[in-house]
Formats: sequence, structure tokens, C-alpha cells
Amino acid sequence: MAKFLLFCILLILCWPLALIALVAYPIVWVLLIPFRIVGIAVGGVLELVSAVIFLPVRMIRAI
Repeated sequence: MAKFLLFCILLILCWPLALIALVAYPIVWVLLIPFRIVGIAVGGVLELVSAVIFLPVRMIRAI
């Protein structure tokens, strides 16, 4: 809701900039999708590495 209100204010104050933002936002969103996928993959790999590193510690604590 806040983004919509800010857009309405921008539309009233500077409508060409608001229209450019309206057109550019989906394009930028689509261009950023690969970076989100890479971020998810890197996060998964880091979780896997930390799980492998802490596995012996967890096994020793279980004994």
C-alpha cells in the first residue's frame, strides 16, 4: 500500500518519471531473476558446506 501511495504522489508531482518507472520496473525485475537464482543456489551450497563441517560435532554430541 505504501508503494502505491508513493507512486500516486510521484504521478502527481512528475508524471513522466512515474510512467518511466511504471514501464521500467517489470523490465528490471525480469533482469534481476538470474541473480536471485544464483543467490538461492549459493545459499544452499553454503548450508550444505556448514552441515558437512558440523556433522562430526553433532555425531560426537549424540554419543
